[in-house]
Amino acid sequence: MKNNRRDFLKIGGASALTLATNWDTSASDANKDKKKAAFNMSGYAAPKLETVRIGFIGVGNRGSGSVIRVNRVEGVETKAICDKREVKARESADKLEKMGIKVDLYYENEDSWKKMCERPDIDLIYIATPWHLHTPMAVYAMKQGKHVAIEVPAAVTLEECWQLVETSESTKKHCMMLENTCYDFFELLTLNMARQGYFGEVIHVEGAYLHDLRDSLMTDGKYSDNWRLKQNLRNGSLYPTHGLGPVSQVLNLNRGDRMDYLVSTSSNDFTLHDIAVENAKKDNYYQQFVDKKFRGNLNVTTIRTLKGKTIMIQHDVSTPRPYSRIHLVSGTNGIAQKYPEPGRISDHHHEWLKEAELAKLQEEFTPPIVKKIGEMAKQVGGHGGMDFMMDWRMIDCLRNGIPLDQDVYDAALWSAVAPLSEASVKNRSKSIDVPDFTRGNWKTNESMDITMSKGGNTGIRKYN
Repeated sequence: MKNNRRDFLKIGGASALTLATNWDTSASDANKDKKKAAFNMSGYAAPKLETVRIGFIGVGNRGSGSVIRVNRVEGVETKAICDKREVKARESADKLEKMGIKVDLYYENEDSWKKMCERPDIDLIYIATPWHLHTPMAVYAMKQGKHVAIEVPAAVTLEECWQLVETSESTKKHCMMLENTCYDFFELLTLNMARQGYFGEVIHVEGAYLHDLRDSLMTDGKYSDNWRLKQNLRNGSLYPTHGLGPVSQVLNLNRGDRMDYLVSTSSNDFTLHDIAVENAKKDNYYQQFVDKKFRGNLNVTTIRTLKGKTIMIQHDVSTPRPYSRIHLVSGTNGIAQKYPEPGRISDHHHEWLKEAELAKLQEEFTPPIVKKIGEMAKQVGGHGGMDFMMDWRMIDCLRNGIPLDQDVYDAALWSAVAPLSEASVKNRSKSIDVPDFTRGNWKTNESMDITMSKGGNTGIRKYN
């Protein structure tokens, strides 16, 4: 187990720490968004796949649930599962066998996933591994001719964000970040309302990841090799995409507008280091963290778009507070906010709409995907059903040869906020330019289709 922060974060030839310090003097990074895209993946419709043959990498905390959910979608054939821990691979394989599905297993060594990616009978690689492995695995899989679906965040450095973009463009393979919150019910409702002009001109949005993970972070074995605790040695908005994804879709980022610059500020750490010190008194394992400096408890990142819209993203996983993603959409004619739950909406008034009025709005603006599979999604589960809607929609798009709701530019942009925020925090909250991963195509890219005018014909399997 590596104790050195710089070694742990070194990925793809550059460390997050180094990148945060030198990002604006790196000619290779600074000039990438000035070049012409090799191919525009926004709106790209890959050839239809009647059956989507899948290989899963990583079946621990998130991946084990994904395996079961995805196989509830018709037109899916799981070919293989890979995890470096044999026991985890076999646990998921046993669950699938009870569903009548037999798969091959890969667990022999750290590179077994490569053999699975090289198989000609797999169309999609579904990645749910620790963050620092997401981009290397996705890039390799795309180069082997596979579409990829990656858990959040898709990348941890700017260099990795560009690797995803350039590989997806050169291979014409989809690279979708599995940002499940884009498929939560209230987020989909407000997206549809925004598209239909209910809020007027949307001028400000907010999102967050406020989730007390102290027990998980400080429990050896909860995350393999304590990888997530080690990620918290970085200082910034490390996990921005849950709050950022839905509001980015509301603002049509990468499709009519784009981020211009951001400013990020972190508090000091008042909890994690103290917990590490106390744990080290009882367990020598934690001694490696005693002399480390952890991220500030609360990070606030503000972003301005080229069209003058503003975004506020918060991140806190280390203080005692109720879970929240905030999800606020504010426009010239109205506002919506989800947390504290349930979601609230207002139009032209100083008060939130009453329950009966809100019910009428929900009936009017509930989007087609929720009407079609919303109730079934709740039954299948996965964060209240949003995970299943995400999986179903992705498979339906691949089977019908239509563009995915999220493309590689979304994956890169939303993930890039983390290393960019690190750079800002390190430089006394200096404003940092946000790269244009679409390289100018945001001006003409069309908005994602939420009407389900195409597709929507994929069924759902029932198992006893």
